[in-house]
Amino acid sequence: MAEVQLDGCSCTLEDIVAVARKGASVVFDEDAAGRMTRSRLVVERCVDEELVRYGITTGFGKFCNVVISSEENSALQKNLVMSHACGQGEPLPREVVRAMMALRVNALAVGNSGARPTVARLLVDMLNADIVPVVPEKGSLGASGDLAPLAHIALVLIGLGEAFVGDERLPGAKALSEAGLHPLVLEAKEGLALINGTQAMTAIGALAVQDSQDLYRTISIASALSFQALRGIIDAFDPRVHELRRQKGQIACAADMRRLLKGSRLTTRQGEQRVQDAYTLRCIPQVHGASLDAVEYSAVVIGRELNAVTDNPIIFPALLGSAEPGDIISGGNFHGQPIALAMDFLGIACSELADISERRIERLVNPSLSEGLPAFLTTLGGLNSGFMIVQYAAASLVSENKVLAHPASVDSIPSSANQEDHVSMGTIAARKARSIIDNAQRVVAMELASACQALDLRAIQMGIPGIKALLSPMTASAYDLVRSVVKRLDGDRVMYPDLDAVRALVAGGSIAECFFPQ
Repeated sequence: MAEVQLDGCSCTLEDIVAVARKGASVVFDEDAAGRMTRSRLVVERCVDEELVRYGITTGFGKFCNVVISSEENSALQKNLVMSHACGQGEPLPREVVRAMMALRVNALAVGNSGARPTVARLLVDMLNADIVPVVPEKGSLGASGDLAPLAHIALVLIGLGEAFVGDERLPGAKALSEAGLHPLVLEAKEGLALINGTQAMTAIGALAVQDSQDLYRTISIASALSFQALRGIIDAFDPRVHELRRQKGQIACAADMRRLLKGSRLTTRQGEQRVQDAYTLRCIPQVHGASLDAVEYSAVVIGRELNAVTDNPIIFPALLGSAEPGDIISGGNFHGQPIALAMDFLGIACSELADISERRIERLVNPSLSEGLPAFLTTLGGLNSGFMIVQYAAASLVSENKVLAHPASVDSIPSSANQEDHVSMGTIAARKARSIIDNAQRVVAMELASACQALDLRAIQMGIPGIKALLSPMTASAYDLVRSVVKRLDGDRVMYPDLDAVRALVAGGSIAECFFPQ
């Protein structure tokens, strides 16, 4: 596994996925250490000269007017971390916390947060030792950033809190000690630099974007399999139709469908069997393409945030060779509204992908809609229920997504005695998007299983030994993958292991890989 260098300016979605999910090691850029040192000098001057600057020589939130002496500054930062670690609920997945840690290092590396390089280096050492702080999933308002979740990471840096090391959940101090690491004594601004930012919502959002990109590719393949099982009319994907609409995602999706279906001997043309298809087949480019546009928009927003400085105050070091002391400016870069809106949009988009997928499952199992396939995709209906309850389960997940898709970003609750009087709920939006995508993966897995069953039954109807030779080459690869974990249903059996096996292919990206040219 290649190393990922965190330098504050070049971090990509692929880098975060590599660190979070693939265990890539992290290297801290030494140029970043120089930038951090220059901004640190500005903080130290502020303390030495007893300048009144938020979070450095004052309290926090509504306590911003309470001046703190230099002798109390270390206690101020430690108290900040301890008091703000109020997260609730189950721990965030390890991959999310690893992404948070990498993003926090990258933000510090920009050199505008005022922390010492040693702070970033300890986070890097923890990542490389796979020390993963226990971070409860709930408790962030998304402004001032993700205070509670990030405070739980900061606790471990100072030898408090808890961390996962392998399968063990250890006290923070013991987790550090077993890796030969030592806790920090925080100095001025450093507690605030660790917890004031958007790294929880951005970490969840980055992984959700990655999953949504795979979801689009997977549902394209699933829909192409269903399209062939239902003998869909290929004319609907004619590029001339989609160019007239001028919608980028729609045009791209229509091109994807043409590529996925190229070489199929199961598609039909207008008038051969019917004049036009139902919307769930005919409007795949319009529906999937709109969601693709939303996914790409969310990827752009998250991509910007990966290299952003999102804490407060922001330190502006003097230019090299300048006699100026530098500036410390209080602002609001911690406000998560850009991420909140993008994550709400992403959740809605992925909910719609699941919605149309479930409707295709219904067409496959319903004998009134399935172009002659046996009811509920079983040849012994009555004695067997076949895929009847698969559609029920998909409908349940789709309905749950409709509840989850309600925007979090339209809500706000004032905090800190109305000093912080508008918050983003961006982390809630990101968590909801993640849940929606999980449900959508399960629905698309059900469509894949249903489509492959339908294709096998179509082969029986046609009197041929197998359907694969009639499939397009790209979808034949996906068919093989599904059939490698789930055999054709000839009589009722326990269904959930089959569905879970296909879902594992979906979540692991295996089906999505069939989307790319072979």
